[in-house]
Amino acid sequence: MNPLCCIAPVSLEHAADHLHHHQQPSPRILAAATPPPPPQPAAAAAPAAAVAGVLHKWVNYGKGWRSRYFVLEDGVLSYYKLRGGGGVVGGAGEAAAFAAARVIGEGGALRRAREEAAVAGKQWRPFGEVHLKVSSIRASKSDDKRLYIFSGTKTLHLRCETEEDRNAWIDVLLAAKDRFPRSLTSNDLGPMADIMLSTEKLRGRLLQEGFGEAVVKECESIMMSELLELHNQIKSQQQQHSILIDRLRQLETEKVELERTVVHETKERETHGYANGRQSDFYSVLSGGSTSESDPDTASQVAQVETEEDEVTYFDTRDFLSAESLRSASCRRKEIMTNGCNGSEYVGDSVANTIKTTKYPFVLRRDKLPEPKEKEKPIGLWSIIKENIGKDLSGVCLPVYFNEPLSSLQKCFEDLEYSYLVDHALQWGKQGDSLMRILHVAAFAVSGYASTEGRQCKPFNPLLGETYEADYPDKGLRFFSEKVSHHPVVVACHCEGRGWRFWGDSNLKGKFWGRSIQLDPIGVLTLQFDDGETFQWSKVTTSIYNIIIGKIYCDHYGTMRINGSGQYSCKLKFKEQSIIDCNPHQVHGFVQDNRTGQKVAMLIGKWDEAMYYVLGDPSVKPKGYDPMSEAELLWERDKSLNQTRYNLSPFAISLNELTPHLLKKLPPTDSRLRPDQRHLENGEYEMANAEKLRLEQLQRQARRLQEKGWKPRWFKKDDDDSYRYVGGYWEAREKRNWDGIPDIFGQNSVSPGLP
Repeated sequence: MNPLCCIAPVSLEHAADHLHHHQQPSPRILAAATPPPPPQPAAAAAPAAAVAGVLHKWVNYGKGWRSRYFVLEDGVLSYYKLRGGGGVVGGAGEAAAFAAARVIGEGGALRRAREEAAVAGKQWRPFGEVHLKVSSIRASKSDDKRLYIFSGTKTLHLRCETEEDRNAWIDVLLAAKDRFPRSLTSNDLGPMADIMLSTEKLRGRLLQEGFGEAVVKECESIMMSELLELHNQIKSQQQQHSILIDRLRQLETEKVELERTVVHETKERETHGYANGRQSDFYSVLSGGSTSESDPDTASQVAQVETEEDEVTYFDTRDFLSAESLRSASCRRKEIMTNGCNGSEYVGDSVANTIKTTKYPFVLRRDKLPEPKEKEKPIGLWSIIKENIGKDLSGVCLPVYFNEPLSSLQKCFEDLEYSYLVDHALQWGKQGDSLMRILHVAAFAVSGYASTEGRQCKPFNPLLGETYEADYPDKGLRFFSEKVSHHPVVVACHCEGRGWRFWGDSNLKGKFWGRSIQLDPIGVLTLQFDDGETFQWSKVTTSIYNIIIGKIYCDHYGTMRINGSGQYSCKLKFKEQSIIDCNPHQVHGFVQDNRTGQKVAMLIGKWDEAMYYVLGDPSVKPKGYDPMSEAELLWERDKSLNQTRYNLSPFAISLNELTPHLLKKLPPTDSRLRPDQRHLENGEYEMANAEKLRLEQLQRQARRLQEKGWKPRWFKKDDDDSYRYVGGYWEAREKRNWDGIPDIFGQNSVSPGLP
């Protein structure tokens, strides 16, 4: 028998004193007092029976509504996945309790779920839980079968089979919440009672075994010191627990107050009417905030919508400005643009100005991609790039399935889809209106991001020395770009319009962070008009989310400063999308006078929809001023998208078009001649993959070429360490003189897909 089994109660409060008095006879009992009997708790109400049933839970846009087995017990709502036949995934450790649970609803899925739960064993684990004590329950206003459960971090969207089932669930959920009206506090946990301990039996047993008095005292001392240390640790844990409970109670109180505030402000907005709501939306953007909806049916609550695979953030947004006011502003601008001799007009300072739009010839271009010749083979992205987290993306080799049939050189030209804005800026400048010029330049800088919405595939990384030309007389411009460096990857471009030039170079620093890719652009874009006025800006950061699982989407955020050499400059802020933001893709900023620093106009809109301007400084207007009454449309996105796998716009579809006539004029370095890209466009995936692997071998040799002093053919570094076009390309194209231009694609055959 172990001697420590003979321990009887004694107080630990006196243990420390006992350790310091070894010279005195050890007391037979360190504390004879016994703790007072604990107070008898009041008779508790009988615990409520569990409630179970099958509900439809919103997962994401890809999976939609899915059936889940829900169980409510002790204030916790748990849910379990169901197999295709309706069975529960897992076991049924609580089978007996759930067998006696109250059931809401009926049907085969519920019956099979309960049968599976009753026989599956002791391995049942819920897929998710919601503690009703810190949650709120609301019924849908638009669907009599739906309800919502809001917690501090997520939102459950649930749908019942009938309205009666929904009412029954709401009743039991509210009743369960009422059973837990508040969190415990430190006052609910009384002071820790003294633990009584006696060494009488231990001393007697040790003396019986023949141990001396000194050994007995040493054993008592060791035992007391160990137990005292344990007692102190328990007290420390109790104090931390009390602090945590107090903090949870504080958070619960703040959450309730926040919900009440949102509901109150929503009622005030509805009471004051439509116009005031429009103004508050506008001023929320002025202050850098965002609007919110309190109606659960919009699915844009403060909490994040829970998805079982974290696949997508579920938003059903509305415009940050009223739809009617935006529509009226858009209509006003369109009426003005069609007024008179195909001009555009605005009224400012009581002077009416008109600009003439330039007429360009019509060019017939293709409006769809070729039909795929093979069926695409899906492949798991995670299995390829899980070893590359935190690394530079230029070193990650992906199969061709993750590409779109465009190169990064062609993507540069896609930024000029709305080049008519620059043409308008040119005309305004000729009339001496520098303010309207920079407003159109700012709209042009934003419009380049519109084509990224809905694009889920990456462009091809060009080979060193690869080029791309775009001769678009229907837009009045000629564009040329070249990959001028392989490490780091730098692409340079040059564009000539009628009365203006545009150039720049771009070096994207990309990092993979597990669930997202961050792209930080390095480089300056320059727009120069023939009258000498120049504007320069840099692009903002781009992040691509849900690349492993879920619906892929991109966001652009940061500050764009458009520095003008003339009277005005502009500052634009691309607002980063968050999980609580019901109005993504916002852009707003101001035009400032370079001499006085005064704000003379405001820009507001979304990079994937439209941009508007308001003359003057709206922030100093009197209270009650409705800025949208003066807002004018600058630019609106062309929303005609072809239903292709790549979500390319009609303009983007034309970028890789290769006709027999054009083939005779192109140099062997043009992106249209790249075989893997051409095979991908034709839907020949196996051949595209094989060519991509072959070209990647050539790409690895490019770095060695660059280290040996390779220099780009059509661009040269200037004193600012930026690449500038040196000229000569279009002259060589006219003569079809490509002497000294290497066959970088390693082939002399006609591009695939051409006769």
